Amino acid sequence: MQYERDIVLLITHSGDYFTIDRVAESLLRRGAQPFRLDTDNFPMKVKLQAYFSNSESHHRVEYGDRSFDTHQVQAVWMRRIWEPHLSKELAPQFRAACIRESLAVLDGFWDSLRKSRWVDNLQKIGVAENKLHQLRVAAEVGLVIPQTLITNDPKEVRDFFHQVKGKMVAKLLRPLSYGMTGSSFFMYTSAVKEEDLIDAETLQYCPMVFQEQISKQQELRAVYVNGNMFVGALDASDYAASTQDWRRAEKDTCTWQTYQLPDEIIRRLDEFMRRFGLTFGAFDFIVTPAREYVFLEVNPTGEWGMLERDLNYPISEAIADALLAKNTEL
Repeated sequence: MQYERDIVLLITHSGDYFTIDRVAESLLRRGAQPFRLDTDNFPMKVKLQAYFSNSESHHRVEYGDRSFDTHQVQAVWMRRIWEPHLSKELAPQFRAACIRESLAVLDGFWDSLRKSRWVDNLQKIGVAENKLHQLRVAAEVGLVIPQTLITNDPKEVRDFFHQVKGKMVAKLLRPLSYGMTGSSFFMYTSAVKEEDLIDAETLQYCPMVFQEQISKQQELRAVYVNGNMFVGALDASDYAASTQDWRRAEKDTCTWQTYQLPDEIIRRLDEFMRRFGLTFGAFDFIVTPAREYVFLEVNPTGEWGMLERDLNYPISEAIADALLAKNTEL
């Protein structure tokens, strides 16, 4: 199947669902042609050709009965890049090298789409994924952030624990799972008890993030799309572990409600996104009993499907509009 220059490339993986389908449907309604590229199927099922010479270059993708040249792509949605699924017949000693090479080829291939409209640019996503950078910028634009320590020094952790009067949580800088819910292999944000500090020497193997534990009235997932804000709220008193990650709550107690952020917080988020040059971001906030808004983090490719599903927010429509926007910076 061939396409004209109205392709919108949706970069994802074969296990993705709901959000990817909703965006594809929204694009079709606007007359665009979505092309789903499951990155985990490269190189086993996706064929990629890149040809270079001094006078020309060609880039082509074949996936099943569909194919396109990259000059046909007007926009790209950066949803997920996944590790390749390789055949079990491949000898184990070659597997790691083949995965690295496949990801390196994909990384180079995205350059052929540099003239397309991206939501969002991969380099900008990479910068924004730095949680330490996020905290600095959030504070600079006037958002409240938790006291935070990132270290591999056990003594510093113990000192910080006493500094925050024993109200401390631990988490990772990078997620171990992606999706509308956590998985069995997931490091949740978890409260730290004094007896946990006995094992603090293990930090020599892996530094961690430690933050003061913020009292919660509500937890917010605020999805920002090209200046539009879609906010879901959870009543933190609905589940016992209200000082921990909402994904640990039982499903029937995790009920999203619509929410409106104050104008001043929205203005600060506009400035935050402007500094990173992002069109999309999924923010996590805590609302304290004193009605203070505490910034936790932003995920530049974060999950929003549960908000569209449960609250009927038109997030997929907003993403489609952003992908097809004209006269905007790439």
